[in-house]
Amino acid sequence: MVPVYKGGDQLVVGNYRPVSLTWVVCKQMDHVIAWYLRQVWEMSGSLYEGQHGFRPGYSCKSQSVMICQDIADSLDEGVRTDAIIIDFSKAFDLVSHDRLLTKIVATRVDLRVVVWVKDVCRELD
Repeated sequence: MVPVYKGGDQLVVGNYRPVSLTWVVCKQMDHVIAWYLRQVWEMSGSLYEGQHGFRPGYSCKSQSVMICQDIADSLDEGVRTDAIIIDFSKAFDLVSHDRLLTKIVATRVDLRVVVWVKDVCRELD
């Protein structure tokens, strides 16, 4: 923890806020874990080709472009198209963490990664 001065009298403890520098390390570890999981799941074919989140080179924008193109193609071909829009904001908060861990274990990732994800899930609960 490092005290960061907010302003006012420098002798008053309340004019400082504590800042933890460990988040930088945790964020780096998150990137390492995400990279590892992507590698394992890409190599095993576990990721659906339409999956745009969690993958480099894909984004919400690329997903939107793909959907718009699919709709335009359907209209050009005269095919009836139904659409269901689902908002998955904060989806990770809503998913059963036990079920998520079970699925991760089933993909045969390194158990150290499973422990890391389990600890992160425990902190979020």
